Amino acid sequence: MFLLIGIEAGLRWAGYGFDPALFKKITIGNSEFFVNNETFGLRFFPPQLTRGTGPIRMPVHKPADTYRIFILGESAAMGDPEPSFGASRYLEALLSARYPGTHFEIINTGITAINSHVILPIARDCANAGGDLWIVYMGNNEMVGPFGAATVFGEKAPPLGFVRLSLALQKSRFGQLLMALGRKLKGGKAAAPSWGGMEMFVGNQLRADDLRKEVVYHNFSRNLQDIVKAGLNSGAKILLNTVAANLKDCAPFASLVNSNLPPAERARFDQYFTNGANEQEQQDFAAAARDFGAAAGLDPLAAEVHFRWGQSLLHLTNYAAAREHLQMACDDDALPFRADSHLNTIITTTARELANDKLVLFDAPAALTPQASPGGLGDETFYEHVHFNLDGNYRLGRAWAEQVAEILPGEITRGAATNRWASQSACDVRLGLSDWNRELILKNMIGRLEQPPLSGQLNNAARVKNLEARVNELRSRMNDGDAAKAEADFQAVLRRAPDDYSLRESYAVFLQSSAGDLAGATAQWRQVHDLLPQDYLACFELGRMLELQGQWAEAETWLRRSVELRHTLSEGLTELGKVLAKEQKFTEALASFATAQRQRPQDSQLHFLSGKALAKLNRHTEAIEQYRAALKLNPADWETHFELGGELDSANQLDAARTEFGEAARLSPGKAQNHFNYGVLLAKLNRLDEAQREFEKALQLEPAYTKAQEYLFQIQTLKRRSR
Repeated sequence: MFLLIGIEAGLRWAGYGFDPALFKKITIGNSEFFVNNETFGLRFFPPQLTRGTGPIRMPVHKPADTYRIFILGESAAMGDPEPSFGASRYLEALLSARYPGTHFEIINTGITAINSHVILPIARDCANAGGDLWIVYMGNNEMVGPFGAATVFGEKAPPLGFVRLSLALQKSRFGQLLMALGRKLKGGKAAAPSWGGMEMFVGNQLRADDLRKEVVYHNFSRNLQDIVKAGLNSGAKILLNTVAANLKDCAPFASLVNSNLPPAERARFDQYFTNGANEQEQQDFAAAARDFGAAAGLDPLAAEVHFRWGQSLLHLTNYAAAREHLQMACDDDALPFRADSHLNTIITTTARELANDKLVLFDAPAALTPQASPGGLGDETFYEHVHFNLDGNYRLGRAWAEQVAEILPGEITRGAATNRWASQSACDVRLGLSDWNRELILKNMIGRLEQPPLSGQLNNAARVKNLEARVNELRSRMNDGDAAKAEADFQAVLRRAPDDYSLRESYAVFLQSSAGDLAGATAQWRQVHDLLPQDYLACFELGRMLELQGQWAEAETWLRRSVELRHTLSEGLTELGKVLAKEQKFTEALASFATAQRQRPQDSQLHFLSGKALAKLNRHTEAIEQYRAALKLNPADWETHFELGGELDSANQLDAARTEFGEAARLSPGKAQNHFNYGVLLAKLNRLDEAQREFEKALQLEPAYTKAQEYLFQIQTLKRRSR
């Protein structure tokens, strides 16, 4: 025992390891605050994949007029893709408008890709932080999150005792050392890539009857009970939610067919499925439903069959049967990101078993389903599978507000300024939701939908088309008048809530995207940093804004700070490298790119940037290698072809250089310089007719291109003399 104590003390003295707590205490101005601890996630994720909460700031000593609400859950509870406009933010706006005499302090502890194994430690830390109410909205990542049956983060569905022992050990520095050694012995992850979103899970498909799912259900039940007990024992009231998912418009991410079907039955299954799909396309939904039903009779766990069957039943207005099969499609999804019916049953059972006057069970799916959507929740509520769109976030926030109003103490409710809830448009103004902010959210979602597994979903193309139409609609109404009104709204709400850092972030985004006001955006990010000195994002955005304004030295300072705060911020390392290159610090730039490259080895841009830095250092052979590596990952990048062509030209490899310049001109025919350089190489190879055509193309694009004029004249002169 004394030896272990000595080892632990020695490791702490040497600065080894990390603080495993959710919160850390810092001084901001003259006051003490609890803020988010960046190292919290290291207990649950490999270092390169670690996840964290959004920024948190709450006074250590809760003011008397404050009602503190903790949100516990995963990315949907967090408000992904833009937490500034998540359900918890709408809840805050609604409560603040109705009860202006109370400060509603809503602390969102949601984290992307976590599950109940992570939420339980979060709950235990929240239990000591003076919460009046906990809103628990969890269940989406039980199968794919840490210790899930389809996880990419480590052991798959281990017994609960193993999970809890592992997590308990890592609260000590000695346990953290053992875990690090264990990872190395298992093959090491030092060069593992960083976060890759949902695409990371594509290879971890899970059959609906996989026995490991039962382990996950058992673990979830135990964790949920302990989470609720932690909240009740802390004195907080608890709003425990069942979890909503897109059933109506979200096809399964993966569907596995029973590989043990006899060949004859498999052939019949395939025929029924093909017939049903053809009939569905021809809008013969009755026939399609019959054939999908026959296919399901042969393989009752094929998720896509149930989804198509359910969709056909929707068209036949058989809503009850449709919902049943759409739910089965979710339950049998081989990439189980969504909370299934079994998990929701566990939630309701837990509420019944722990019945308490401080515990309220809220059926979120039932409350959110609009009357106009009898088939269940779909794209009117979600962007994709579980993440709420803006309308969905308002409706969930409103539903929560109605529940909270029943829970609030009388001294708060007696001070109500109105008996009506604020409208969605009023909340949007209060939260700083302009059309420019909306556009960025939609563009972000379109980018996600273009990546696996979302890109492979049955109805993904239609969803992308719908979002693109909404972007075009927003752009059509953006004008100077609307921008001026939005800016006035921002300034008005900031006068009322100057410490609302989420609002200032949204204002900064608006200033940059609406009018390119980099100086104004920089000023807002500085104020965000003053409010959140621990926040890596504020430092990163400050560095990025200053970089865009050519203020290299200060940009370098802020970008260095961002990667100090979050070591795995590959975007920060990339931007830092770019700034260092602008400052002619090519060796340091190369080191920054190399670190980012170890985190994101499939990022072609990092190879390209490394090649440029190496070329500046006269390490031309290595530069060529980096450019070729970039082109293996992204052969359609004209700029890499162009730079590689220049290196090969300098190395007197003229034929190879001609090929690269030719590709650059083909891939980006609208750039005059591409045609000019290609023409120069062709001229060097005495291919004068082809060179002349390239110079002429360059001049068509830029008639005042002096060098192209000179070279064209020389080519024409040479050709005349050779006649």
